[in-house]
Amino acid sequence: MDWAAIAAELRRDEGVRLRPYRCTAGRLSIGVGRNLDDVGISAAEAELLLDNDIARAAADLDRALPWWRGLSEARQRALVNMAFNLGLPRLLGFSAMLAALRAGDYSRAAAEALNSRWAGQVGARAARVAAMIREG
Repeated sequence: MDWAAIAAELRRDEGVRLRPYRCTAGRLSIGVGRNLDDVGISAAEAELLLDNDIARAAADLDRALPWWRGLSEARQRALVNMAFNLGLPRLLGFSAMLAALRAGDYSRAAAEALNSRWAGQVGARAARVAAMIREG
């Protein structure tokens, strides 16, 4: 079978949508007609999405907080974790935490992370991320 030809035909017939939508049968779909309700995604596809999301979070941090790369590995992972979870705009709202982190006051940065609505929403995740910030 001509893989390229059928792929082109399906793109033409299904369209390409990069955000979830309801197809004409009412099924939640994405991409080129992927039926998320009935088919979902594979573990490999979930890992590909995760890799892309980590790369996007790191690139967002590179653009907004160029100093973050000078932090320890654990603190970098803490910021990527928060950027992944919150999105960059909401992460940037943690101005006191980011200022403390940049100044090297890791105890204060961790306390600021925990003193947030986010911490109440994500519970143990916030405790783990704050420990990474504090302990490096």
